Amino acid sequence: MTVSYPAIYRKHWGILRNRAIRAEIASLDAERDCQRIVHLLACYEFPFDITRCLELALFHTYGSVTVSKLLDATGEFRRFGQKRYDDTRLLISHFLEEGYDSGHGRHAIERMNAVHGHFRIPNDDFLFVLSTFISYPINWVGRYGYRPFTPHEQHAWFIFFRTVGERMKIRDIPATWPEFRQWTDAYEAGNLVYADSNRNVADATVAVFAGWFPQPFKLLVEPAVRALIDDKLRRAFGYRKPPAWFCGMIAAALALRKRVKRVINIERHPKRIANTHNRSYPGNDYNIEGIAPSYMKDRL
Repeated sequence: MTVSYPAIYRKHWGILRNRAIRAEIASLDAERDCQRIVHLLACYEFPFDITRCLELALFHTYGSVTVSKLLDATGEFRRFGQKRYDDTRLLISHFLEEGYDSGHGRHAIERMNAVHGHFRIPNDDFLFVLSTFISYPINWVGRYGYRPFTPHEQHAWFIFFRTVGERMKIRDIPATWPEFRQWTDAYEAGNLVYADSNRNVADATVAVFAGWFPQPFKLLVEPAVRALIDDKLRRAFGYRKPPAWFCGMIAAALALRKRVKRVINIERHPKRIANTHNRSYPGNDYNIEGIAPSYMKDRL
């Protein structure tokens, strides 16, 4: 898929939304053109929201005992949490930005397969992770975005990630999103339970998030994360829900942002890997083939 950035998509006066983007999305076929639709959603319409909700999607997967035990055993999150985050973000961003049929998109998926191939990961765990990548953007944008995904966009998002899952050799992916939601509910009922490994990986990830902020804002990161996740995930991590006033403050801030962003958009437009800050690879000096956990560099 050729990625283009036409002048007709520039923000009006540098801050006002351009409805030409939504018009193109609406004109596309949700299945045939899902790569283009996902590109427009991730790079133009909701770049900040999709980045944040995919972070929380990954965070959600650490509530599964079988997922967290493997991640905790490697020690990567404790020792190299920021790099682990950046590696994952870069691989996902390549196929979101350019499509899974692009050279970089294909290589990113191949690299993920190569890394995962060193572990015996149950197919159900792969399915669970894939489901969060579908559900979190749909739910987050519906609640906190300047507008919700349309049914057309939701279907395109599902088809896109179902295809990514197929290219990752994940088996038995449900044919529709409602069926996938049912499957996920059943998986979580049996697997989202407290374990020390859940808490260890969650705490290490929150420490990475906190590292992005100066004092005293670091102190707000952990309660903010606890406020944004649901009760079942808090139980799986052994986290307490923050006080009602704090949860209300977070909700009010996000509601205010939602109202402002309906008209004004000051985010970088379009958002691309090349124009975002990379903590682990200054100047984006990396190659996809070199992305791997530190202990695995010599095995791939």
